Amino acid sequence: MSRLHVGLTPWRADAHGAAGPLAEQGERAEALGFASFWLPESHFGARGALPQPLLLLAAVASRTRKLGLGTTSYLLPVRHPLQVAEDVAVLDRLSEGRVILGVGRGFRSDLFAAFDVPSKEKRDRFQSALEQMIRAWSGEPITTDGDGGEAVRLAPLPVQRPHPPIWVAAFGPKAVEQAGRLGLPYLASPIESLDALVENHARHRSVSSAGARVGDLAVPVMRTVFISKDDACAARVREALAAQTAALAGSRAAAIRRSARADVASFALVGGASEVEDGIARYREVLGMTHLIARVQVPGAEPAEIEAALDQLAELSAKL
Repeated sequence: MSRLHVGLTPWRADAHGAAGPLAEQGERAEALGFASFWLPESHFGARGALPQPLLLLAAVASRTRKLGLGTTSYLLPVRHPLQVAEDVAVLDRLSEGRVILGVGRGFRSDLFAAFDVPSKEKRDRFQSALEQMIRAWSGEPITTDGDGGEAVRLAPLPVQRPHPPIWVAAFGPKAVEQAGRLGLPYLASPIESLDALVENHARHRSVSSAGARVGDLAVPVMRTVFISKDDACAARVREALAAQTAALAGSRAAAIRRSARADVASFALVGGASEVEDGIARYREVLGMTHLIARVQVPGAEPAEIEAALDQLAELSAKL
């Protein structure tokens, strides 16, 4: 079995969205031997909102040398595809080929309303944008104004050829099927149960485009991971995660409401090092997981406990 790639999401939030703390965390993640560092995208009023993760990853790139730089769900329907293609290419050049682009559609009605995007068009806009981005990265001319319009060529092109890895963040059957039809890896949600992921991967494989060899695709999974030698601390984190998950029951998204009923053990790896190691082995056995994106900022734990958990995960990941 090939080595597991283990990446991290930030474990310290900054209320003002400052780049410095994220760059520091990326620097530490690289020093600890982790393979990648991942930023989500969030908008409007939320504490620590991250509306432009590519800009913040540029700051992380400036403080690191080998660390992969990933987005967990860069929202294509609310952006112009050529602008995204340019931004990704520039970041890939800046980082000397370290970008992994996780892309998504989004689901919040207020987000689409704010960007004047009809919600019902999100899937079509997503696919159209992705296809145009891939053409632009190939270096072929792109017509900007329909038939007979002026053609442009993207510059610079990304370091990684034909383009950086693209993973589709999917939550719900239609999104999983779209990822499969596109022949792209499906980036699993951090809150769906293992049983749900088994169903989703089967669905993804069943509709995968004829040109895609499913066995060659990455199998990335996001999970909450917390290692502690203190049983009481681990129990406290499990209890807090359960409360956090239950709060999702009021979500407007049906897939999120279903996940609110999941048991913590079905989506989080919390406990001693051997317990977490066994859990990771289970995901590798059942799903063929190739990349683990660990969410290490957990409720119910003190900052020092999270830092200690991070050190223990680094020791474990070196063996995987």
